[in-house]
Amino acid sequence: MRLDQLLFSQGFGTRRVCAGLIEQGLVSVGGTVCTEPGAEFDTAAEGLAFTVQGVDWAFHERAYLMLNKPAGYECSHRPGAWPGVYTLLPAALRQRPPHTKSSAKIVGVQAVGRLDQDTTGLLLLSDDGAFIHRMNSPRKHLPKVYEVTTRHPLDGAQTERLLRGVVLDDSPKPVAAAGAEAVGTHHLRLTLTEGKYHQVKRMVAAVGNRVEALHRSRIGRLALPADLPEGQWRWLSADDLLALAG
Repeated sequence: MRLDQLLFSQGFGTRRVCAGLIEQGLVSVGGTVCTEPGAEFDTAAEGLAFTVQGVDWAFHERAYLMLNKPAGYECSHRPGAWPGVYTLLPAALRQRPPHTKSSAKIVGVQAVGRLDQDTTGLLLLSDDGAFIHRMNSPRKHLPKVYEVTTRHPLDGAQTERLLRGVVLDDSPKPVAAAGAEAVGTHHLRLTLTEGKYHQVKRMVAAVGNRVEALHRSRIGRLALPADLPEGQWRWLSADDLLALAG
């Protein structure tokens, strides 16, 4: 792939901007400055790395990320009262171009599902429309684990009701948790396999309690790493993607 096309594919600006960065000596590949926009590089080579204006980057044909979402951010490109989670990402990830005509609406990475502004924890992002659809599909029944801080002390009757199923106001069919464990007097570990609007908060309210804080700790077999600080992101590894495969 031509170097200017490579930079464009990774979100570093228009083709003209990328060519200008190269011609100005602001791009190096493998530690060597390259000033020729048409220089060819093998993007199939594992670990192709380059530097743009002093920022180290690695080539990824598709972007698969995890973010440790802090409170006070909306999962929206057009946030209202709160800043969007996308402001926590580098500009290159926010402006990656579409890969095909079928993904023409996918510009930059998109959140895979949403977390409320006051909910923290594991959030996936990608520019792969098929991956996003697969992760969001209710037929996948991908378990998501939430750490819930409750206002009132938990008791066995509440966790039993959550496991049996509770009726929410938008459907007569009971909704049951795949797992409900009282980790502490005010700490509930809740596992869900579907994603209704404000589901955790409404389910906890239905058993006579209230959510004071909510944190997503796991999706499928992928756990939020303990060493990923709030507000920080990283690429998903091959093992991470396998953990999401079910």
